Amino acid sequence: MAACEKIELERADAPDIGWDKYRGQWVLVNYWAEWCKPCLEEIPELNALDRSPDIAVLGVNFDGVEGEALVNLGQKMGIEFTLLNRDPGQTLGWEVPVGLPATFVVDPEGELVEVRFGPQSEADIRALIRS
Repeated sequence: MAACEKIELERADAPDIGWDKYRGQWVLVNYWAEWCKPCLEEIPELNALDRSPDIAVLGVNFDGVEGEALVNLGQKMGIEFTLLNRDPGQTLGWEVPVGLPATFVVDPEGELVEVRFGPQSEADIRALIRS
């Protein structure tokens, strides 16, 4: 069993959920910030990926914005994927990313497959998860 299955995710706009809700899906944990231009560029790509039945995107604000302020910021930036109040990385044994945007790719069994830096495209992520 993957370690991530036992953690709870604190969502900005809804009740907390367990990571096990995502079992069987690819999960992209994306670290972003309002001031990060490449982060802004990848939002439409991440929104499209999140609409897929086999992929979930979870956003973590690098600057620690939480609650209603995070929901409002996400709306302002056009983010449609789930935003988390708290970074699950420490619980999962991940290091805080040194650059943004950073995307942690977790397979359907809950194992970290890869960490990617820089803006991601839908095509790049789909190529990775098909390999």
